Amino acid sequence: MQPELDLIITGGTVVLPDRVAKMDIGIRNGKIQSLTPSIPYTHGVTVIQADGLHILPGTVDIHVHFNEPGLGSWEGFQTGSAALAAGGITTYVDMPLNGVPPTTNAEHLDAKKQVAKQHSYVDYALWGGLVEGNIDQLAAMSAGGVVGFKAFMSEPGGEGEDIFSRADDTTLRSGMTEIARLGHVLALHAEDEPTVSALANQAVAEGRTGVRDYLDSRPIEAEVIAVKRALEYSRQTNCALHFVHISSREAVDIITAAKQEGLDVTVETCPHYLVLTDQDVEDQGVLAKCAPPLRSATEQSALWDAVALGLIDIIASDHSPCPPEMKQSNNFFEAWGGISGAQSTLLLMLEEGYHRRQISLPAIANMVSKHPAKRVGVSQSKGQIKVGLDADLVLVNLEQSYTLEHDDLYDKHRQSPYVGYSFSSTVHKTIVRGHIVYDQSSGLTDTCIGQFIAYQTGGVIHG
Repeated sequence: MQPELDLIITGGTVVLPDRVAKMDIGIRNGKIQSLTPSIPYTHGVTVIQADGLHILPGTVDIHVHFNEPGLGSWEGFQTGSAALAAGGITTYVDMPLNGVPPTTNAEHLDAKKQVAKQHSYVDYALWGGLVEGNIDQLAAMSAGGVVGFKAFMSEPGGEGEDIFSRADDTTLRSGMTEIARLGHVLALHAEDEPTVSALANQAVAEGRTGVRDYLDSRPIEAEVIAVKRALEYSRQTNCALHFVHISSREAVDIITAAKQEGLDVTVETCPHYLVLTDQDVEDQGVLAKCAPPLRSATEQSALWDAVALGLIDIIASDHSPCPPEMKQSNNFFEAWGGISGAQSTLLLMLEEGYHRRQISLPAIANMVSKHPAKRVGVSQSKGQIKVGLDADLVLVNLEQSYTLEHDDLYDKHRQSPYVGYSFSSTVHKTIVRGHIVYDQSSGLTDTCIGQFIAYQTGGVIHG
């Protein structure tokens, strides 16, 4: 006998991990109860007609910076999650920086949880931080529900005493030993600090502080050196690694070889490396500044080849906002870097991947939903359209085009480099645990229903 349902989505084309099929989705108490070609419904059940729409699992963005507590003027949970909801993202994982204080112990973790509570439109999890001197704090943060830990192999930047700092080699090795013991993954910003600091210092000393000088100061070589060193530490400690925002095919190939060797390692890239190039930095300036920097069109093409071959595990936004005045400087090195584009992640992947390069919808959904949910250990409830999982869904019209305008953006400062970009698809509805949080015609819901998600289980994608 069919259990009583709260909501039925009928007539849509559902994107599953291995296929696309016309199916009805039955939802009860926020969970997917049934997936069948047709679900009969009775009076009193809410029905969403999805004819002509594709239904994808809600995107899981495991790399955002919402900067609270302390720096809500940069971005906050409410404005940041609003942008995500409008873009079809139903779960995100907030990084331990640039909030003040950063999430480097249990007390700071609790402070972040309190700020986030009742201020997020979609569900969220949290990364803890690995920095010099806090290895004895990792276990308490693990008990507090973090999905893993984040470290920098280059200086993250910022001013003040209580900021996130680079993990030196001793901290990395010792931290990875503890993280392996705890059964977590370490997310790494992989750029070699001696390389980038030497090149940057030389350029500034010689008065070369323009766009191209900055780009040249962070070469692919710096990424490759750091990736190789981290992988060696992984071999020594058996720590699972997740490389964030990888920008080069050479680094992807090195990580792929490590997977084949048996290391528990995954690779993430971001839409900006797949859509924008170094020429966009020349054209848009600091709006398109990030680290690692945007690469050449040739390098971008090689990265797309890696996507098509299934070598990229995860696509995440690295949404990294700041106030507009921090992007105004005659010295490109001094201007704050970071691209704010999380609202466009899913539509960019559909446009550049599905529409332009014929990458399948299941492959895209796996990169933006299934794989990230598994990697951070929340796949028992997130990441797929599957009976028993949360009804986190995004309804997309693949044939309704629009051009992104400044006023379409929901994040705090609306500094997206994608303004003016023409998409072939639109987000029609975003649903979190059976609740509509965004509708194309009416906008955001009035209520922030997002809930904290604690780490659930080990995050192994392959094997």
